[in-house]
Amino acid sequence: MENWSAGWSRKAPAADDLVVAMNGPEIWCPEDGWTHRWAAVDGALDEGTDPVYVGDLDGRAVYVASVDPGMLLYATRPIHLREALLTMPDAPAEMLGTASQVQQWFLDHRFCGRCGGETGFHPAERARWCGRCDIPFYPRLAPCVIVVIRRGGRFLLARSSRARSHFFSLIAGFVEPGESAEEAVARETLEETGLTVTNVRYWTSQPWPFPHQLMLGFFADYESGDLVLQEDELAEADWFTPDDHPPVPPETTIAGRLIRQLKREMAG
Repeated sequence: MENWSAGWSRKAPAADDLVVAMNGPEIWCPEDGWTHRWAAVDGALDEGTDPVYVGDLDGRAVYVASVDPGMLLYATRPIHLREALLTMPDAPAEMLGTASQVQQWFLDHRFCGRCGGETGFHPAERARWCGRCDIPFYPRLAPCVIVVIRRGGRFLLARSSRARSHFFSLIAGFVEPGESAEEAVARETLEETGLTVTNVRYWTSQPWPFPHQLMLGFFADYESGDLVLQEDELAEADWFTPDDHPPVPPETTIAGRLIRQLKREMAG
């Protein structure tokens, strides 16, 4: 997204600053865009919440706030964050993802996990702060790996047993304590598919706000094994060619970009 930069500030919003209005995973948008003026949202916040600065768009400060949609001052439309990122190419994905992750962190750390006391803003950085325990609580990031696996002229696609979308996608999972990202690729692939891989290589990354992942994208080559699916994770999986495969996620997602990059390499 052009002219968007994430950032941190303790400055309170001014009337003309922009606000991403959220209620759970839904973004409550005005009819003509994705953000409200602060003046239109002030007074509609959920009880006990505050606006949180998340960055700058075209020279204007952007905040995220948890709102009661019934109290907004003019017509709004709810859009689920996942719908925006997966089906709406013009959605400002980086801004919305940042806003969602910051808002989730802000709500999850209103109280100290050690003493139970109420936290406040850290005086010098983006963190919730418990003065009694002298502990900062930073926005949580969970590293995850996602991998496209090549076997000659084919590559592996799988459909999640939990996903509601019709897309086939890639093998993915969280990095465990004491584990490198490359080791996580090999372990997740073996656990979910029964396959072993080799030549694991990093390519790119993407923040993924469901609710706070940092997706690390890899390529890998098939080494051995037959497909034996972990049924609570995968409903189906198979090897496909670049010209004959089921629908895959859009290029706004890291899965979509990995798949398209591999297809370009296979075509070249």
